[in-house]
Amino acid sequence: MKTAVVYYSLEGNTKLVAEKIAEKLGAELIELRCVKAYPTGNVSKFFWGGKSATFSEKPALLPYEFNAADYDAVILGSPVWASKYAPPLRTFLTENDLTGRKIGFFVCCGGGKTEKCFALMKRDAKSEDAETLRLVDPLKNQSRQINDEIDQFCERFK
Repeated sequence: MKTAVVYYSLEGNTKLVAEKIAEKLGAELIELRCVKAYPTGNVSKFFWGGKSATFSEKPALLPYEFNAADYDAVILGSPVWASKYAPPLRTFLTENDLTGRKIGFFVCCGGGKTEKCFALMKRDAKSEDAETLRLVDPLKNQSRQINDEIDQFCERFK
């Protein structure tokens, strides 16, 4: 199964997981980057990121190469902002029709519930039966359990 892992990462958590998934599946890795980057490492990231997620913004992305017809499966990764997925992924979902592909979502968060985030991702990708994976602070908590959860998620795409 030819797979793409498409992700947005602000501070590296989502990137770490995307790289692990891509390596395990032999998948193509596609990083989404904004024309105007979000701030990192301080309170302003919560203000700007939270505002952007709350108002369902669709920031302009730097050019990326992706053609849904080239893939059997697409796995989408995002941090959780204000109970929603990151706006760059919203832009990607607006620009690309994933109909007919096996879909998976993974999110990285600091804790709390992610049901709303996954529901929005499923709605916007038009994939109610998508596979999901939730990880808490994978950069801080690199453990056997996180690796096992990633392995179990990847098994569903083999």
